[in-house]
Amino acid sequence: MIILKEESLTEDSSFKYLCVLVNKPITILAIESSCDETAASIVVDGKILSNFIANQTIHETYGGVVPELASRAHMENIVPVVDASIKKAFPELNKQEALAQLDAIAFTQAPGLIGSLLVGAQFAKSLALSLNKPLISVHHMQAHVLANLIDSPAPRFPFLCLTVSGGHTQIVQCNSASDLKIIGETIDDAAGEAFDKIAKIIGLPYPGGPLMDQLAQEGNPLAFEFAKPSVPDLNYSFSGLKTSVLYFLQKQSPDFIENNKADLCASVQYTIVTILLKKLKKAMQETGIKEICIAGGVSANSGLRKGIQELGEKMKANVYLPQFQYCTDNAAMIAIAAHYKYLEGAFDSLDVTASARSNW
Repeated sequence: MIILKEESLTEDSSFKYLCVLVNKPITILAIESSCDETAASIVVDGKILSNFIANQTIHETYGGVVPELASRAHMENIVPVVDASIKKAFPELNKQEALAQLDAIAFTQAPGLIGSLLVGAQFAKSLALSLNKPLISVHHMQAHVLANLIDSPAPRFPFLCLTVSGGHTQIVQCNSASDLKIIGETIDDAAGEAFDKIAKIIGLPYPGGPLMDQLAQEGNPLAFEFAKPSVPDLNYSFSGLKTSVLYFLQKQSPDFIENNKADLCASVQYTIVTILLKKLKKAMQETGIKEICIAGGVSANSGLRKGIQELGEKMKANVYLPQFQYCTDNAAMIAIAAHYKYLEGAFDSLDVTASARSNW
């Protein structure tokens, strides 16, 4: 195992660490607060011991996440969530003994809602300072990809990951835990955003994506045909699909949606999944990589999970599906990403700041 000790401070207060081999498990507390879930997780040598999430139901009233309300809820939830995660991981230890087990504190640094990110970042930095432990900042989307390394069997490097969420749609080539390259992404809306906005058009409450998935299982995916935008290379576009659905519904009778809701949901889901997997297939052909997986909140969608398994069978590829608890925002994915950064000695100084946007 590797543990890193503080050696000296530079003028900008950044830490330097000296690697020495010791026979001690690597234990990390990770915090996720990028949007509307407050989460904490403990990982020991790459094994997740706890993964607690506090959801914010207040946003359902407004049909979407309200940033100010999300920030306030994070401040209310972060202490009890971290406390619960520590107790689950170390049930026989008191709080001080449990904290003494930690080798580093990790947190989501970007991207996300800035107010939400700041709550997690400031908590992590304060705890790291008080315990004199290294600090590790984690990129939220990279963590989604690396969530596929939590369970066994895990994909072997190099692998391709289709990362689909409410804010991102990407094809990522993963050469190692620290070498992740975006080879395709949306040029406008994300697939998850398309699900939610079309669900709202249909009249489903927020969040509409999961409800659309449920209704789609009762409908005919070929009942209605919607636009499939043609975009160069391995990139995506979903803004045209939303417009296509809207214009189609404007031409129908007032009771059309209610009478055809299941078929509409099935057809929209089929269209989105088809668009996603067509480019993933192209990426497999161009790279020759036969290890594929999915990540992000939309990776919980039943149509996408079934579709990528069928694609894997056709392409003779190995397919890996994350557990549902690791699909949506969670701290376990931050923990596993931090574990690999710890092994490489990739630590941050206390002046690291949260950012709503971040380069890959």
